[in-house]
Amino acid sequence: MKELNVEWLSRRKYGEAWELQKQLVKEIERQERNDFLLLLEHSPTYTIGSDRHPEHLLYGSEELARRGIEVYEIDRGGDITYHGPGQLVGYPLLYLDAEGLDLHQYLRNLEEAIIKLLAEFGIQGGRKPEYTGVWVGDRKIAAIGVKFNKARTRRGFVTSHGFALNVKKNVEEDGFQGIIPCGITEYGVTSLETLTGIELQVDEIGRRIVPCFAEVFGYASVTAEEILPSVKS
Repeated sequence: MKELNVEWLSRRKYGEAWELQKQLVKEIERQERNDFLLLLEHSPTYTIGSDRHPEHLLYGSEELARRGIEVYEIDRGGDITYHGPGQLVGYPLLYLDAEGLDLHQYLRNLEEAIIKLLAEFGIQGGRKPEYTGVWVGDRKIAAIGVKFNKARTRRGFVTSHGFALNVKKNVEEDGFQGIIPCGITEYGVTSLETLTGIELQVDEIGRRIVPCFAEVFGYASVTAEEILPSVKS
């Protein structure tokens, strides 16, 4: 039976969560842990993926410092995006066996888990064939960018990075105006609060996405687990 461990990390700096992902990827590869889903918020951050288009970052260093936004060049796929308070970030750290592996289907499954969550609020989420992520009409509500880490001790891969779902209205204005998100100029972004018209809490949305994720990925059980104190702040 597939088992998934889940932990809500509250708000974390991006660098801290990135180092934690790296550690857990190694532990999952060595079969020292079950698959893991980290759920959290970040302090204001721009991350630039492997597609790297620095011109899509519109703020200079002084403006970034004034706004308290950190910038990281990271090892996931994709271009630039924003992470910040009011956004639910999910990092699935999952072992994918090489037999019958479809890496594109993994991305579609991430999208499907978010689409299922949106349906609980009466929102019809969808996809755009040319872009990864989840859309409501012509506005993006969730960005997705992942890395497939080739396992050294067994065949297959361990996933890292993941999705960022806009929950609070403030996310639309607090960071996205400083970038061209994912290099896409013709479409905007939206949030759950904007679409529902009700006030929502990020941790509650994190709790509600877990069964959607477990259903899509076929986990028989989900366990809340605290990560070892040595890797927590």
